[in-house]
Amino acid sequence: MPQLEDELFPSTPGKFKVDQRGAHYFMNRQIHRCFASTSTMFLWALFLIALTASYLSFQSFVDTSSKYFTASWGGIQWEKQVRTSAQIHRSGGMSVLVTGAAGFVGSHVSLALKKRGDGVVGLDNFNNYYDPSLKRARKNLLESHGITILEADINDVKILAKLFDTVAFTHVMHLAAQAGVRYAIENPMSYIHSNPQPSIVWASSSSVYGLNEKSPFSELDRTDQPASLYAATKKAGEEITHTYNHIYGLSITGLRFFTVYGPWGRPDMAYFSFTRNILQGKPITIYRGKNKVDLARDFTYIDDVVKGCLGALDSSGKSTGSGGKKRGPAPYRIYNLGNTQPVTVPTLVSILEKSLKVKAKKNVVEMPGNGDVPFTHANISLARRDFGYKPTTDLQTGLKKFVRWYLSYYGYNNGKPVN
Repeated sequence: MPQLEDELFPSTPGKFKVDQRGAHYFMNRQIHRCFASTSTMFLWALFLIALTASYLSFQSFVDTSSKYFTASWGGIQWEKQVRTSAQIHRSGGMSVLVTGAAGFVGSHVSLALKKRGDGVVGLDNFNNYYDPSLKRARKNLLESHGITILEADINDVKILAKLFDTVAFTHVMHLAAQAGVRYAIENPMSYIHSNPQPSIVWASSSSVYGLNEKSPFSELDRTDQPASLYAATKKAGEEITHTYNHIYGLSITGLRFFTVYGPWGRPDMAYFSFTRNILQGKPITIYRGKNKVDLARDFTYIDDVVKGCLGALDSSGKSTGSGGKKRGPAPYRIYNLGNTQPVTVPTLVSILEKSLKVKAKKNVVEMPGNGDVPFTHANISLARRDFGYKPTTDLQTGLKKFVRWYLSYYGYNNGKPVN
């Protein structure tokens, strides 16, 4: 009995058998021969099902393998990249997870840590609170120095768990802003259940002093009169972190920043928007307090703040918990990071005018009741005592450096945009 193979393929290469009864008869005969009985048809059906299932399984394997190896996070390459970035390159160094790493302070702190040989992994969600392109530029700068910046939200429990499973971070520098910092502070399960627990340094704010009229502001002053919702959330963060320190033994250090400024700064800050508007010939709004008193701020240059952040990390002490259980008391600290030299806003504008060589169009108005305060002034004696914090940059020097960066970054030449 001729085989099916013999019927379908020629016996002599290059020659085909010709059946005078036509193709229709031929195909019917093959189908009849293949499916002559119910049992044969059933076996063929099983074969086709198995073949289809095998193909789908293989395709699923290929897809899964592709995702495993090339996923934006969680795969083998991702883990290798994260571990490499977190690797410590100095004796006694630390491995730090920096949240808000593409932000103003976060990018500077990350770079300083990396330059001195610490391991650094950054996390940022690149939200559009202000121009994300500036955050992308900071990210590119950090990546050029070998720092991995993961684009993710700290509200994502899975990625935090994966990060702490991949790297045993010794410290967390929490600089993520807005709702994110509140979530991570209120729900720090990734930190609590990691083994060992990292020490946490996070960004509070001088705004917690609210309606306090005592000057300079001391960490021992009352902070129960916030003047804005932002201040209230920062104060709540301090209370919540104290609770987790007490319950779980997390080492917590809160840093109250005082009006940080400098290169790569935030476009929503007054000195930044003033610079932009002055160069564009647009008016700037200068607020005055009650009785026409000029507002004053303790402007603190970014390099000084970074030194304070690193000092806080270095002296943070260890967490005492493991797997969510506290073994003993852990450090809980709050520090002011300011410049101790308040400067009025009109003086700030005057310095910018000289640096830009352009006269500002000023619109002076009374300060609205939006929660802002008339002055800030930091007492930094605690930070000086505990980790040698000593700011060295005055406003005039710092603004000159900022203006130099601004003109370069935004393509200005002699005060005019480069086409």
